Amino acid sequence: MKIEKALNKLGIEKNNEGSSTGVKWLKSDAGKIESFSPVDGKKIASVTVANRDIYDTVIAQAQSAFLEWRMWPAPKRGEVVRQIGEALRKHKEQLGHLVSYEMGKSLQEGLGEVQEMIDICDFAVGMSRQLYGLTMHSERPRHRMYEQWHPLGVVGIISAFNFPVAVWSWNSMIGLICGNTCVWKPSEKTPLSAVACQNIIADVFKENDVPEGVCGLITGGREVGEWMTTDTRVPLVSATGSTRMGKAVGAAVAERLGRSLLELGGNNAIIITPNADLNIALIGSVFGAVGTAGQRCTTTRRLIIHESVYDAFKKKLVAAYKQLVIGDPLDEKTHVGPLIDTDAVAAYTAAIKEVKAAGGKAVVAGGTLTGEGYESGCYVKPAIYEVENHWPIVQHETFAPILYLMKYSTLDEAIAMQNSVPQGLSSSIMTLNMREAEQFLAALGSDCGIANVNIGTSGAEIGGAFGGEKETGGGRESGSDSWKAYMRRQTNTINWSDKLPLAQGIKFNV
Repeated sequence: MKIEKALNKLGIEKNNEGSSTGVKWLKSDAGKIESFSPVDGKKIASVTVANRDIYDTVIAQAQSAFLEWRMWPAPKRGEVVRQIGEALRKHKEQLGHLVSYEMGKSLQEGLGEVQEMIDICDFAVGMSRQLYGLTMHSERPRHRMYEQWHPLGVVGIISAFNFPVAVWSWNSMIGLICGNTCVWKPSEKTPLSAVACQNIIADVFKENDVPEGVCGLITGGREVGEWMTTDTRVPLVSATGSTRMGKAVGAAVAERLGRSLLELGGNNAIIITPNADLNIALIGSVFGAVGTAGQRCTTTRRLIIHESVYDAFKKKLVAAYKQLVIGDPLDEKTHVGPLIDTDAVAAYTAAIKEVKAAGGKAVVAGGTLTGEGYESGCYVKPAIYEVENHWPIVQHETFAPILYLMKYSTLDEAIAMQNSVPQGLSSSIMTLNMREAEQFLAALGSDCGIANVNIGTSGAEIGGAFGGEKETGGGRESGSDSWKAYMRRQTNTINWSDKLPLAQGIKFNV
């Protein structure tokens, strides 16, 4: 599919309004964001940047819509989300191509990201009939106690470039069935994917008479995020990005006693034991390390390999890396596409320089790519270096395809190495030994929010709660009972007697 055809089907023009109340686009005179593809360096299109008046308009409209939307029965809200899922199915090819072209991930990953959106819609539809509370027995006669859940209001969503549409859907689809309205601030590096999503859902909202403002969009840079995090009209801010960004968001929201849901950096490791199936370990390690060109928060960045299989597995890795195809992500034969921009390339180059200075030994040297097919300047070679886990550069997350190798001798040592980084998102162990697997999953094992056995660190399904600990932020999105983050709990007690007994046996007579 030609990208021009995909853009046309998605309603993307050369110049697009970047802010919307979900029904109509709002004009702004605050300048433009120009979206360039890292695939070929060409300008795709531009969107207008929101000014403060536009921001206030979208937030006010979301507040107004909430007053009506919260009163729609949850299953009826779920029916709207079901139709959004159907609309995404209809536009999967076009949106997948746009995500791939604007962000640089492989076409299979772009299509997979849209499928993830479809899956979360399906999940949310079922969840719209399962927003359960509890009933409790009262200590007082003829009293009934129960708890119920109510929507919060406006949910602010700040998403990152590496998953330009999926993370928005995780938050918005769950938020919508809970009765909230949503306002999305997408990455300024991938604004067109957000505009396309807004175009897709607009028709669904119109057909169902959804109140204007239920799903708003505001494009812009850092200042838009700052407006949102300090805005008391936005009770929950869900932010995905770097740990540095998350600390700023968390502090600003906490200062006004709001809620934040933070999905931040990862420094994910796979432990490979002597009892591993090395072929499975190879597939999980390579995809985890080079998928999305190393630009996932769940990217595999460290391999902790038992000394008895270290050399054999290193040899397998080198052979696999030689087979990687780096190039146009819209070509289905490509394994590794470009980094998002030249700033990311500079960070990759600086990291390799620091690894070498620390004493790292190149297994696969890496480097930048130039010439035919690489004109954008955003292409790099996946690299592998032998390192020590305690080095500062290894403790740091570099958003690029750099994989670090290290040896261990005992499983206790390996788990300690796995846990001794500031981040705590995803982790994995490759073993066919039940005792090793169970130790890794136990309280004395991985300290991450995600711990896997015989699969890699990336590729989470929407059915499980997604998120991590420590500097990863502690938030949980997507599956399981993550819906509770988007609602407020209320405990209710009903006295149906003709007396007013007090709890704890307190007597109060007047």
